[in-house]
Amino acid sequence: MDGLETVRQLCKIDARVPIIMFSTLTEHGASATLEALSLGATDYVTKPSNVDMTSTIDAISRELIPKIRALCHLPRRSEKHCSGVRTKIPCACHPASSTTIVLPAASGGDWCLDRWSGRAGAASAVFAGELSVARVIAHHMPPIFTSLLAARLTAKSSLPVRECVSGEPLMPGCVVIAPGDFHLVVSRGDGIVLLRTHQGVKENFCRPSVDVLFHSIASIFGARALAVVLTGMGQDGLRGCEALRAAGARAFVQDEASNVVWGMQGFVARNGLADKILPLDQIGAEIVQATALQVAARTQS
Repeated sequence: MDGLETVRQLCKIDARVPIIMFSTLTEHGASATLEALSLGATDYVTKPSNVDMTSTIDAISRELIPKIRALCHLPRRSEKHCSGVRTKIPCACHPASSTTIVLPAASGGDWCLDRWSGRAGAASAVFAGELSVARVIAHHMPPIFTSLLAARLTAKSSLPVRECVSGEPLMPGCVVIAPGDFHLVVSRGDGIVLLRTHQGVKENFCRPSVDVLFHSIASIFGARALAVVLTGMGQDGLRGCEALRAAGARAFVQDEASNVVWGMQGFVARNGLADKILPLDQIGAEIVQATALQVAARTQS
């Protein structure tokens, strides 16, 4: 059987077993990886192409080892002796693939920030309800993967999702995703909100970074934001949530029981930044309710 069929069979035997896909950075590899994630795979690592073996091994080690340690709930960092030489095992600080979604309400500009874990079930939970809002997604994914992710989200959620074009206005009802290897931010220009992408320095080993997006949202929309953080390794999003909460925004996080990795959302929760800690299957309804209440309050005022 091939890799996808192996994922199917493993999930039938035990749906809890962590599965990391190993794919090439090509359209075919990206498509197969996203299909594997929808079937139940936990995460993935891309294989570098057209590089020497040493660079390939180094790149794989930086990405793969931290994910194995995190998914197996092994210590973040440890030391061991090998042939009399003390070595450090890399810590699980690199984020897993993940998504941040920003949802501003029509005309009023009320916002919801959301995270999608990469699985079809999470996508349907996040996109629950008919909200007249624009949604902006920053996902920890390389190029090629993000355009295919947009297509899959469109198919799974019945919402038209596409990669962001830098400089376009943020319009009610749009759903855009940051291109792989680009930060995504919002800014004001000529009286309207614009979406912009750039290749600034990585933050938390990530580009796009959740923190970069959240900070821009906090500076433009402040208290009109609702941040929702789902499963993901590392702590990208923590500082951004701090900025949003300082501006009066609210934050929801997915609970530990329904998470594969209690990472990004765990940092937010442990730092007292979460207004609600929710199972994945309740997040969609909470987003709808919170957004509806906020829009109603603004309408009455």
